[in-house]
Amino acid sequence: MPAVKMSWRPAYRSSKFRNVYGKASSREECYEGVPITRNVHDNHFCAINPKFLAVVTESSGGGSFLVIPIYKTGRVDPHHPKVCGHQGSVLDIKWNPFRDNIIASCSEDCTVRIWEIPDGGLRRNMTEALLVFTGHSRKVGLIEWHPTCSGILFSAGYDGKILLWNLEEGKVVRMFDSHSDVILCMSFNTDGSLLATSCKDKKLRIMDARSGRVLQEADCTRHRVGRVVFLGNTKRVLTTGVSQWNTRQVALWDQEDLSVPISEEEIDGLSGLLFPFYDADTHMLYLAGKANGNIRYYEVSPEKPYLQYLMEFSSPAPQKGLGMMPKRGMDVGECEVFRFYKLVTMKGLVEPISMIVPRRAEKFQDDIYPMTAGTEPALTAEEWLSGINRGPILISLKENYKRPNPAGPKSAKRERRALAIKGLDLLENVSSKTDNEFLRMFYRQQDELKRLQKELSDKDERIRQLELELHNLKNVTH
Repeated sequence: MPAVKMSWRPAYRSSKFRNVYGKASSREECYEGVPITRNVHDNHFCAINPKFLAVVTESSGGGSFLVIPIYKTGRVDPHHPKVCGHQGSVLDIKWNPFRDNIIASCSEDCTVRIWEIPDGGLRRNMTEALLVFTGHSRKVGLIEWHPTCSGILFSAGYDGKILLWNLEEGKVVRMFDSHSDVILCMSFNTDGSLLATSCKDKKLRIMDARSGRVLQEADCTRHRVGRVVFLGNTKRVLTTGVSQWNTRQVALWDQEDLSVPISEEEIDGLSGLLFPFYDADTHMLYLAGKANGNIRYYEVSPEKPYLQYLMEFSSPAPQKGLGMMPKRGMDVGECEVFRFYKLVTMKGLVEPISMIVPRRAEKFQDDIYPMTAGTEPALTAEEWLSGINRGPILISLKENYKRPNPAGPKSAKRERRALAIKGLDLLENVSSKTDNEFLRMFYRQQDELKRLQKELSDKDERIRQLELELHNLKNVTH
């Protein structure tokens, strides 16, 4: 079957995500002064969950990464404690999808380590890991948690091997050695029964995630694959890479037949890697280019043209990497459907970027927030290793919804006056129900503080002018 060219040009179609737009956060909502790593390894170097932001940092004499509570925006203390137990540069970090305080890291020192971050963040440098795994003969570049099973972690090293770790037993239980070169990317399907990989040997593979048996393999000499991602339950995978004319390209594949791609599309002539992010809840695909500030987004459909171009978020600052917030961390009241955390190395900045559906949320919008994966694992490690497959346990985001103020603008004005009167004392008296609610209260306090400071400055200037006029009048009378 010949490959079909996908059209990215916008066309009118009925879709609730047709007008989704990207919104960069204000300066007060960013994280400044972060010493982001300058390592050239093609990875994101950050990980996010509703509790913490983790960023791999530039360091000498070993590898380290910062862990910052998600609500502590602003400038980061230069002496902020770090996780610094690795003997070589940290190449990848991933939060456990079921326990927000557990994070895994891998490094050039050939080890994989598991850390437990205390609630509220670090008070001192952390050097002792919960678990240390040694099994790779060369540096470890990738790690991935199993999407539905607790206690299962996969790691891929520069030795061409994938190791399957059972955290409940603290040991490796499988080794896959079907790759002849460095593994570039790993991606699980929804229930974690299949593992897709891209490799430097120019081959795309779909494997049984338990045994490592290669089920499908594609020779990608025309489309050099860099990244691969499963598209939810559609039985398709998408790859990003470079065409034979050295243009950035995406390709769509049938996971049961990799003999030829279903469709291909050239994106642009830039040289940076394209990172794909797929949101199975909204069926939206985001393509973010490394070393440039653009994020294109598409809607995935089962029929032609398969990928429907929606819009592009542009920014002049190039991104080193991007982290994404799990769906349970979205601001449901603002109709936020996706959130990136963009690393800007030159500025030492981590900038949140929200993807928002433009509509008034007078009630919970269940059409854009279907049931989504929660924090309860569907299987134990023993059950999954025995051959049981099970999809993720789903939750509703309705509890995250905060009803808009029904009293309207007048009530909002009274609220702003009350904030101005009470000032910073509100931060001590308010008991926020969620982190997002606390953040909104905090930023409103910051805005009110700036307004009051400006008023004070204006009054000081007015006082000086009056004093000068009074002095001039005295001189005239004398």
